Amino acid sequence: MSFPLLTATAALPAIGAIATAAVPAARRTAAKWLALLFSLATLALAITVLVRFDPDGDRYQLTESHAWIAEFGVRYELGVDGIAVALIALTALLMPFIILAGWHDADPLETGSRRWRPTQGFFALILAVEAMVILSFEATDVFLFYIFFEAMLIPMYFLIGGFGDRAHEHGEKVAATQRSYAAVKFLLYNLVGGLIMLAAVIGLYVVAGNFSLQEIAEARANGTLDMATNTERWLFLGFFFAFAVKAPLWPLHTWLPNAMGEATAPVAVLITAVVDKVGTFAMLRFCLQLFPEASKWATPAILVLALISIIYGALLAVGQRDIKRLVAYASISHFGFIIMGIFAMTSQGQSGATLYMVNHGISTAALMLVAGFLISRRGSRLIADYGGVQKVAPVLAGTFLIGSLATLSLPGLAPFVSEFLVLVGTFTRYPAIGIIATFGIVLAALYTLVLYQRTMTGPVKAEVSAMPDLRVRELVVVAPLVALLIFLGVYPKPLTDIVNPAVKQTMSDVQKKDPQPEVEAAK
Repeated sequence: MSFPLLTATAALPAIGAIATAAVPAARRTAAKWLALLFSLATLALAITVLVRFDPDGDRYQLTESHAWIAEFGVRYELGVDGIAVALIALTALLMPFIILAGWHDADPLETGSRRWRPTQGFFALILAVEAMVILSFEATDVFLFYIFFEAMLIPMYFLIGGFGDRAHEHGEKVAATQRSYAAVKFLLYNLVGGLIMLAAVIGLYVVAGNFSLQEIAEARANGTLDMATNTERWLFLGFFFAFAVKAPLWPLHTWLPNAMGEATAPVAVLITAVVDKVGTFAMLRFCLQLFPEASKWATPAILVLALISIIYGALLAVGQRDIKRLVAYASISHFGFIIMGIFAMTSQGQSGATLYMVNHGISTAALMLVAGFLISRRGSRLIADYGGVQKVAPVLAGTFLIGSLATLSLPGLAPFVSEFLVLVGTFTRYPAIGIIATFGIVLAALYTLVLYQRTMTGPVKAEVSAMPDLRVRELVVVAPLVALLIFLGVYPKPLTDIVNPAVKQTMSDVQKKDPQPEVEAAK
């Protein structure tokens, strides 16, 4: 029996969560280091998965399959394709930086306030989320996926509501109320989506007789499982609704600005760079593979919703006064690009969407974590409370600029390649949608450069005149992310080699071919 590598990759952070939570309350520093060590060990296993994965091999590799609830056809089935491998690597890569960035976020306040939960709980919850996200990327049993898709809401609820941002313009009492509101809104939105998906999961079992993604997809492909048109469409809508909430897609997006605004910066990164990617990943893995005809039927409506997300999110980002809410609305716009690339039904669009998931995770982490360091120094999230920071903290300002430029997809930085592929892939099949979506790039330049101008340039405000520059721990967090943004912007081939074969198989699932160019290239 081969070593269960996928199980180990998900189990290690789960064990780390239990071990970290068990550390005595007086040993807060030990709990932090233990959580960091477990996250690094998980990263090592994720790299092993990446190395052992063969892009030219079988679609699902490193597979595991064991009986679980035999009476209902539920199995413990795991397997990864190129898309899952890339997102597992992203998740494991970001976790050590999230933990380091939040090193002091759950420390007790000097006033002795008991509002904060134990430090151990904060880091244990982060590791628990990592375990559930990785299992969601690995699961090839639909019911198994659903369990962890929903279970991750519990630790996220406590991270948002129990360990919220300490910087608030209206004081502690109002801040606590808004944290609770954001956490409950996050939970309710995602629970409603999950309950609708549960009904669709049960319906899929009634139709197919099992929950195995591979068996159902093979039966669909060879004609032994023929779903009625209306049945397939209703099941598709049940799955897609839950994924659109998680993604989030307009008009199901309203929980995200509240959650990211009230969470600490590392938890905000956990939300948008890690957890939300499960939604877009599941659209590729489950919606397109299980319901290919319904996916094509729903494509025009989904593309319109994605386009609205792109423009709407960017416009609201332009008008934000709060740094973290600006990044949240920018992420809504970016997720619109990802979903548009998925449902453009072209290989360029889907490759770009997959790359976008990875690159958006890195760029958002870089920008939001630096913004968190900035906010922790000044004690305010309001853009108007800053000015002239680059004169007193040039390294902080420089990394903030690179994160901002990555957010607007500047050529030479990783998100540019993703956004370019999405737009090209969309334009070849839906030129009007592709043209309108390019306005999102213009708006991105506006909100990111205005943010930098108002916070970093101009006269030095008295409140920031003594602001320290990035410390060693903070540099350790930011420098690798900046290096990755530059490396993948110049040389994205390592990523494209992994994801392109999986994208071709997804295109085969929906029986779509790329449109032929109207004018052939000269020979």
